[in-house]
Amino acid sequence: MSDFGQTVLSLRDKVMDAPRKGKRRVVALAGPPGSGKSTLAEYLAKALTAAGCKTQVVPMDGFHLDNRILIERNLLHRKGAAETFDVHGLLSLVPRLASGDDVVFPTFDRALDVSIGCAAIVASESDTLIVEGNYLLLEMPVWRDLAAYWDIAIALRTPESILRQRLIKRWQDNGLSRLKAERRAEENDLVNARFVIDNTKLADVWV
Repeated sequence: MSDFGQTVLSLRDKVMDAPRKGKRRVVALAGPPGSGKSTLAEYLAKALTAAGCKTQVVPMDGFHLDNRILIERNLLHRKGAAETFDVHGLLSLVPRLASGDDVVFPTFDRALDVSIGCAAIVASESDTLIVEGNYLLLEMPVWRDLAAYWDIAIALRTPESILRQRLIKRWQDNGLSRLKAERRAEENDLVNARFVIDNTKLADVWV
């Protein structure tokens, strides 16, 4: 079995052993951009579901502020930074996730570059939810209030050299030239990555 596969199974066991505060187990999975959060969340959800815990991923990307708001606040060039998310909206959602009821949440359409409200639902049969995002485990005002609602919190550590390679490739895959992709990664994504690395403090498990 690959190292990644072993990591997924180890995390599966840790999640299943974690006591839950509500009807559903709520897991935080955080890390810098390019760290592989979305991929890990997907595989972990599949592993948990296969083990009998129906699991769904809830990305925090749906709480991106609209570009019009970012333009008004002169933050469009920093889209993806912590201050470009509706953290209060996220904080209102997370406590409801454990209730066991149907919960509607927003999603983010990358092709359109826009958040779409009420676009997805957590069905009542879901047993475990993985909330995935960059800033979920920050030791900072408002963000730190999320910690009360996690049954287990997982943070990813990834060397900056690997983050840089992945982020540049991501922008190239979106049609940017190598030079523009490097500039985009250096001027925004890696700034955000360093911020996440420096301020993520509230994890139970580090990977």
